[in-house]
Parts: sequence; structure tokens; C-alpha cells
Amino acid sequence: MKLPKFILGDNTDFPEAIFVIHTDFPRFIINLQTDELEWLEDFDTQDEEELILETETAIKEATEFYDKEVSTYDN
Repeated sequence: MKLPKFILGDNTDFPEAIFVIHTDFPRFIINLQTDELEWLEDFDTQDEEELILETETAIKEATEFYDKEVSTYDN
């Protein structure tokens, strides 16, 4: 099955949270309300520099994805 790169998630147990799930490497869930990340990957220390760069980009893209999705509801 092909998954979208980002998926919006919400949960009534966390009414204030806005979750974006990143399904590509490095896979993670970010809570946009708190900027907390939950990694869905295990990493080697050798990958740390590449991971930092990819994560910064992915977080920026996750935020842009959320803004785009929410704007479709506003229209």
C-alpha cells in the first residue's frame, strides 16, 4: 500500500493536540501544539548528522502540510 507522506491525526484523549504523522524516513509523529516528536525509527549514531538535516526539513514540511490542510477547511 502506498501511504501519503503526511497524515493528520487527532485523538479525544488529547483535545488540544494537533498530530502530524510523517510516514517517510525518518518516520515520526509531531505534536504541533508542543513541538514534541515521537520517533518511529531506531537510529545508528553514524546517521546522526544526516538525520538532523532530514528532520529539520521534515518538520518544516509537516507544518506546511498542516497549514495547507487547515486552509482547505477554512475555504
